[in-house]
Amino acid sequence: MSDDRIRPKITFITPTEKIICPICGEMFFYEKLMSSGGRLIAGDITDKLHRTYKPSANFGKIYPLVYSIMVCPTCYYAAMPMDFDKVPSENIEKIESQTSERIDYANKLSGAPVDFSKYRTLESGAASFALAAGCYEYFNKKFLPVIKQAICLIRAAFLYEDLNKEKPNRYFDYLSELFYRKALFMYEQAFELNRKKEQIMENMKFLGPDIDKDYGYDGLTYLNAVLLYYYGDKSDPERRKKDLEKAKLYFGKLFGMGKSNINKPKEILEKSKDFYDIVSNELKEIQ
Repeated sequence: MSDDRIRPKITFITPTEKIICPICGEMFFYEKLMSSGGRLIAGDITDKLHRTYKPSANFGKIYPLVYSIMVCPTCYYAAMPMDFDKVPSENIEKIESQTSERIDYANKLSGAPVDFSKYRTLESGAASFALAAGCYEYFNKKFLPVIKQAICLIRAAFLYEDLNKEKPNRYFDYLSELFYRKALFMYEQAFELNRKKEQIMENMKFLGPDIDKDYGYDGLTYLNAVLLYYYGDKSDPERRKKDLEKAKLYFGKLFGMGKSNINKPKEILEKSKDFYDIVSNELKEIQ
C-alpha cells in the first residue's frame, strides 16, 4: 500500500496477512481501521440509521465505513471480508472477464481514477460498496447475496451522502439518491425471498445497516419503510398511496411492538413514531 500523503495514524496493515485475490491471483494487503485512542467520536444517527462521527483534534474526520469492503487493487473484485475468498469457482472466469468494466465503473462514480492500492478515501470507499454489490450477483443463495447487495447499496448511498457534504455541487447528491433507490429495490427483493424462505435474512450475523450497531430484522423493516417514504415512486398517485400505506403499517408495527417489548432499539421506536405521524398526515392530504 502506497500513498504520498502524510496523515495521522488511523489505519494499519498486517504484513504477514497477505490477501490473495481468488479472481486474478494478485497479492495485496487489507487496510484496517484503528478505532481506539479517541479516533472515533460518535455523533448523531440519521433517520436512515447511518452513524455520523465528529472530527477529533488529533485525527480529524474519520469515516469507518470506507474500510469495510475488501477490494483487489488489480481486478477490482470486491466483497465483504468474510466472503472474499468464497466466490463460486464456476463464476471466477465471468468475474475476471469483467475487470475493465469494474474499473471504468469505479472511476466514473468517483469522477477520477480510483486506486485501491492506496489509503482508502471517501471516494474509493463509496466505490468499493458499489463494486461489491455487483460482485454479489455471482454468489449463490447460500451466501444470502440479495440482502448483502442491499446492505452494500445502502452503505454506498451513505458515503455518497457524506461526500456531498464534503464536496458539494459535484453530483454526489445524485449518486446518493440513485443508490438509495437501488437499495430500496434490493431490500424489497430480500424481503420477498425471506418470505419464501429462499434466502433467510436472519441467518446473517450482522444486518446493519451501518457498522456501528446491528438493528436486526427490526432495522430492516424500519429502513424499508423509510426508503419507501423518501424514494418510492411519486409519479403515480395511486402507487404513492399504496407505498405510504405500506410504510405506515411498518412504522405502526414497530412502534406498537416497542410498547410491549423494552428490548426494542429506542432509536427505531422514536423514529418510527415520528415517521408514522408524518406518513399519516401525507395520506390525509392525498385522500
